[in-house]
Amino acid sequence: MNMTPLARYSAEWFTGVAAARRDVLAGMVATFALIPEVIAFSFVAGIDPEVGLFASFVIGIVLAFAGGRPAVISGAAGSVALVAAALVHSHGLGYLLAATLLAGMFQIVFGLVKLDVLLRFVSRSVRTGFVNALAILIFSAQVPQMLGVSWHSYAMIAGGLAIIYLVPRLTKAIPSPLICIVVLTAISIAFPMPIHTVADLGRLPDALPKFGLPAVPFDWKTLRIVAPYAFAMAAVGLLESMMTASVVDDLTESSSSKARECTGLGLANVAAGLFGGIAGCGMIGQTVGNVRYGGRGRLSTVVAGVFLLVVMVPLRHWVAQVPVAALVAIMIMVSISTFSWGSLRDLARHPKVSGIVMLATVAVTVATHDLSAGVGVGVVLSGVFFAYKVTRLMHVATRYDAATDTRIYTVTGQIFFASADIFADRFDLRDTAGAARIDLTAAHLWDVTATGALEDVVTKMRRHGMVVELVGLNEASAILIHRHAPQVRVAD
Repeated sequence: MNMTPLARYSAEWFTGVAAARRDVLAGMVATFALIPEVIAFSFVAGIDPEVGLFASFVIGIVLAFAGGRPAVISGAAGSVALVAAALVHSHGLGYLLAATLLAGMFQIVFGLVKLDVLLRFVSRSVRTGFVNALAILIFSAQVPQMLGVSWHSYAMIAGGLAIIYLVPRLTKAIPSPLICIVVLTAISIAFPMPIHTVADLGRLPDALPKFGLPAVPFDWKTLRIVAPYAFAMAAVGLLESMMTASVVDDLTESSSSKARECTGLGLANVAAGLFGGIAGCGMIGQTVGNVRYGGRGRLSTVVAGVFLLVVMVPLRHWVAQVPVAALVAIMIMVSISTFSWGSLRDLARHPKVSGIVMLATVAVTVATHDLSAGVGVGVVLSGVFFAYKVTRLMHVATRYDAATDTRIYTVTGQIFFASADIFADRFDLRDTAGAARIDLTAAHLWDVTATGALEDVVTKMRRHGMVVELVGLNEASAILIHRHAPQVRVAD
């Protein structure tokens, strides 16, 4: 039975006490998974950690209500930080906040005009490569925290992983990552040791975010400065959010509104900019962790945002004492669960081109630390391989009818920009036959390149004195010919 939009929205918030409890606990796990990454990405962008943390709080709250995909955890992500870094270094924080506002407006427009349909051009191989690359990046981001540290840190990481993977065998009432944080923090307080804590990652906020417009002149000069960065931030953020939503769709075997996710993210980023935060987007590692530990509804998203502010301000003193080793253990777990291990087996089972696309997406993403670059390369390769495959399915068979002195060309397949040249080369323009019949019953013309190639063939044949007859065009192809090559006469 189909639910009304209002009923579905209500169900996304609350489906029972047990589901609500899982959402709350999973959202709390996601909060602790957010902290180290947001702080690290803030340094990448050249801003104070509180700018990224405030943004993650605001974005999480707004998307919990306005987003199109329940259970997605969003915040100040690395892909957006990479784009923003150059603007911050050249013009300062005020211009970054202005770019954040404009990026949010761009995303709202993108959602209203349904640009989410572009996700349909992202193949399964690209999505798998995206997920695998992100898993590798999540793990590699933990490596600096494991270099140049004492043996105590390694012991704490090992102990954290043991808790995360062994506790679920005893009980699943409380997510094991939360138990990991509590236990390792208690140990580090009871037995002081030389290990890094959250306080060592950067200055934590000591007050609530304040509403205000960016401190920049609102004129055309400012617009010219921030617009290119805002557009790039909007595009990268939408791509990562759409991919994250698609991953959650697969994990939960459910669907979501990508257009609403676009507009919701835009509203969230506008709000982030007004409260002194950087633009953000969906964070797939934290989202996967949320889903793995039972987060399914919008409640998990709002809890992640609210709890982030709670632990950063009222509980700031206690959070500062959480060992980094506990967060590293959680993120290692997230990277392991994010990686699609079955894709390694599929490399031997699936077509080679699919494996090439997946591996290229992983390689480019890991090399550039830019998820949009990896996905872009994967999409381009998928398109090239598809065009090549379709081109090979295009054939032109010939036979000669001596009774009528006619050369008959029977065309089969799809004629478009990638196959048009091959199509044209199949015709013998030096043929001595008096007439030529081109039968397109089993073919289809897709674009102006195809009509141009057909027009060139017909024109050159007629120039050599041949009588050319074109037959079998379907309605769509005939309309294309009529519009773009009207001099090519089509037989009834």
